[in-house]
Amino acid sequence: MNFTKTRRMKRLAAARLLAIALVFLSGCYYYPAPAYTPGPSSFDRSWDAARGAAYDEGLQITNEDRSSGVITAVRGEQQVTINLRTQADGSVRVEITGRGPQGPDSGIANRVSRAYDRRMGR
Repeated sequence: MNFTKTRRMKRLAAARLLAIALVFLSGCYYYPAPAYTPGPSSFDRSWDAARGAAYDEGLQITNEDRSSGVITAVRGEQQVTINLRTQADGSVRVEITGRGPQGPDSGIANRVSRAYDRRMGR
């Protein structure tokens, strides 16, 4: 074998070794964890979804008391009350009641409830 062929084979072998090493080493890089940015609290998210659900069903909000967790809305003679309460485990309990001219109206309450669930991704 001549000296040039041997050098060329050694260079080729070294290049292959380097390529293999790069392939293995490239898989070892760890990206840093993204910085934690807290999202809205459960109550904030539920409050926004409840307000949006009332809007989705064509209701006009007549009263909002965030500190007590009560939203009151109307459409014509129908009235909806949405109560939000933070429970001991951190979850939020949402109660939606509807009233029409003849008394309790579960139809409007159910529609607002479904709109709320959609907005919460359920």
